[in-house]
Amino acid sequence: MSAAISRSAQAVRPAGRLLFSLLAVEMIAALMATATAHEAQPTAAMPQGWKYPFACCANYDCKEVPQSSISERPEGYVIKGTGEVVAYADKRVKNSPDGEYHWCAHQAGLDAGKTICLFVPPPSY
Repeated sequence: MSAAISRSAQAVRPAGRLLFSLLAVEMIAALMATATAHEAQPTAAMPQGWKYPFACCANYDCKEVPQSSISERPEGYVIKGTGEVVAYADKRVKNSPDGEYHWCAHQAGLDAGKTICLFVPPPSY
C-alpha cells in the first residue's frame, strides 16, 4: 500500500508545479496589462480613439464625461459631481485630442473622486 501512496504522491508533484507555473504566468500577464494606459473611446474627431497617458490613468481611472459635468468659472474648471475646482493653469489640465472632456480621478481610497488629469477641449473664440 505504501508503494501506491508513493506513486500517487509522485503524480501530484508535477501537477502542482504545472498549476504553480500557470498561476505565475497569469500574474505576470495581469501586471503587464496594468502597465499600459487604456484607450479613450473613438469619437468623430478621433475615429481610432487615443491612449490616455499612464501618468493620468492606471488602466481604469479615466473616462469621457459629458460637457454638462464640467463647468467653467473664473477660478477654473469645476467638476460638478465633486465640487472640486481645477485651476486653468493647473498641470493636471491637458488638451483633449478629440475635443471632448475626459476626467481621470482616483476611484477608491482617501483620494476617491480627486482629479488626476482633466482633458478639456480647446477654447472656442
